[in-house]
Amino acid sequence: MAIKYITMNIRQILYISIMLALTTGCGNKNVSDASGTFEVDEVIVSSEVPGKIMALNIEEGSLLAKDSIVGYIDTVPLGLQKAQVEATIHALGEKTMNVKPEVKYIKDQIIVQQSQLANAEYEKARTERLIKADAATTKQLDDLNNQIDVLQKQIAANQQEIKVQETTTGTQNSTVMSEYKPLRKSVAQIDDQLKRTNIVNPINGTVLTKYALAGEETTVGKALYKIGDLSIITLRAYITGTQLAQVKLNQEVTVLVDSTDTKYRSYPGVITWISDKAEFTPKTIQTKDERANLVYAIKIHVKNDGYLKIGMYGEVKFK
Repeated sequence: MAIKYITMNIRQILYISIMLALTTGCGNKNVSDASGTFEVDEVIVSSEVPGKIMALNIEEGSLLAKDSIVGYIDTVPLGLQKAQVEATIHALGEKTMNVKPEVKYIKDQIIVQQSQLANAEYEKARTERLIKADAATTKQLDDLNNQIDVLQKQIAANQQEIKVQETTTGTQNSTVMSEYKPLRKSVAQIDDQLKRTNIVNPINGTVLTKYALAGEETTVGKALYKIGDLSIITLRAYITGTQLAQVKLNQEVTVLVDSTDTKYRSYPGVITWISDKAEFTPKTIQTKDERANLVYAIKIHVKNDGYLKIGMYGEVKFK
């Protein structure tokens, strides 16, 4: 009987110990003021030009540096487009007219005519003196006047011809060269697209998901991979309306994450965002007041030591 009594006491002691442990564990699990899940700001890197992916040197879990080139799109089609536009620009020079040789020929004629005019005017003056001395006839003077008149008209006509040639050629060349600036802009645009064939990583972070492989065809805006900075991870938690007055931006808090069944791993955190609109309590989220239907979301930045993962459950204790 004594042995049986002792055995029963041992069972009672073990039962009480287990219940106390469970009670203590439950007590530890209810110390939080808010709860939520971890997330990270994700950047989806997309193709900026269409074409064949020639290289994409990333793997899921890879750490990438900001502005590093992780691959490139086929540049041959854009290179051919650029060569075609540059050939068109070169051909514009062949379409233009050079008016200088024609103008020079006309000016040479004017120089000869002006020399002839000067001689005719000199002969006219000499003939007038001879007529006064009855040594020449008026017919000779009339012939010289006619010659002077013809030369003056020829000089005027040639000078007008120069203006016409310059105006006509200038207009024609302007029409041809009006295509030059748009073509140069096309070249600049193609150069910009050639730069965009390089796949440049936008942030320091870890590759979360890879959507494409080298050798595949891609289009503008098609996702290639997703990256996020896991060094600072965000806990999106929810608080009730009564707790809203207890929190503020840049407030330091303690973030708790399960370490074992009865213990937490503790992290310092800072509140970086507080929603100004209430929303219905997510089914997976527990609040300090379980009867609350409407809650407010907050974001808490936590420095990640490598243990924190996206989607992991976390709890918050306000200081």
